[in-house]
Amino acid sequence: MKDPIFTGSGVAIVTPMNEDGTINYEVFGNIIEAQIAGGTDAIIVCGTTGESATMTDEEHKECIRYCVEKVAKRVPVVAGTGSNDTAYAIQLSKEAEELGADALLLVTPYYNKTSQRGLIAHFTAIANSVKIPIILYNVPSRTGVNITVETAKELDKIANITAIKEASGNISHVAKLAAETELVIYSGNDDQIVPIMSLGGKGVISVLANCCPAETHQIAQYCLDGDYKSAAELQLKYLEFTNDLFIDVNPIPVKEAMNIMGKNVGECRLPLYRMEEGKIAKLFSSMEKLGLTK
Repeated sequence: MKDPIFTGSGVAIVTPMNEDGTINYEVFGNIIEAQIAGGTDAIIVCGTTGESATMTDEEHKECIRYCVEKVAKRVPVVAGTGSNDTAYAIQLSKEAEELGADALLLVTPYYNKTSQRGLIAHFTAIANSVKIPIILYNVPSRTGVNITVETAKELDKIANITAIKEASGNISHVAKLAAETELVIYSGNDDQIVPIMSLGGKGVISVLANCCPAETHQIAQYCLDGDYKSAAELQLKYLEFTNDLFIDVNPIPVKEAMNIMGKNVGECRLPLYRMEEGKIAKLFSSMEKLGLTK
C-alpha cells in the first residue's frame, strides 16, 4: 500500500455563506478550528460539499489559501481541483500546490464524461503537472463515470496518484481495489466507513464530520485500532442521522443541520435550494435523538 495522506476522518468541509451569497470567512475559520479541536484528521476544502461547482476561480483559490493558512500544518489540507476540463483541472491543481495544499482530490469528469482510456489520460496529465499526492474521487452517482479496477490499476502505476475516495457504494468493487492495487482507500460514504475500513481502508472523507467531528473520528479510530465491534456500534448509532444528511442533494441537508446546531453557515448557492419543511422536520427529529439540536 502507498503512504496515506492521512488516516482517520477527513471532513469534506462546507463553505459558509453570508446572506448575500458571498463566502463568510469568519465562520469558515470558526468551523475549521472546531474541526481540529474535535479530532478531525484532515480538511478537504472545495469539494462537492464545499460547493466548488458554483465558485469563481478567485473564490476557489481564496478558499484554499485561507484554509491552508488557518490550518497551519496542524492537519493535512486536501484541495478539490477536479474538473471535466483537463486543462482547467491542471490549472487549479498547480495553483493549489503553490498555495500550500498537502494533496489534491480529483473527481472524475462529469457531464461530457469520458471513456476509461480517457480517464487514464486525464488523470495522468494532471498528475504529471504537480508533485503533491493525488486522491482520485469515484462517485458515479454524481458524475456518470465509474473508475474500473483495471483503470485504477493503471493509474496506480503513477507515483503521486496515491489514494482513491470510493463513493460508488459497491463493496465488491472496493474489495477488488484493495486486492489488486496499492492505492490507499478512503470511504466516500459515511454509512460505509466500517465495511470499507475492514477491507483495509485508511479512513473516510466525511460529510457527517461537519456536524459530528469527534464521533466520526472515533468510528475511524476504532477501525484503525481493530475494534470493529465498537466502530460498528457507533456507526449504527448515527446511521439515521447519516442517512438524513442525504435526504436532499448534498450539501443542502448538512448546511441545514449545521444551522440547526447554531453554526450559522448560511444557505447553499442556487441552483441548490433549501429543502421543504417535511424534510427539515425529519432531519431535526434524527438530530434531536442524538442531542444535536441547539
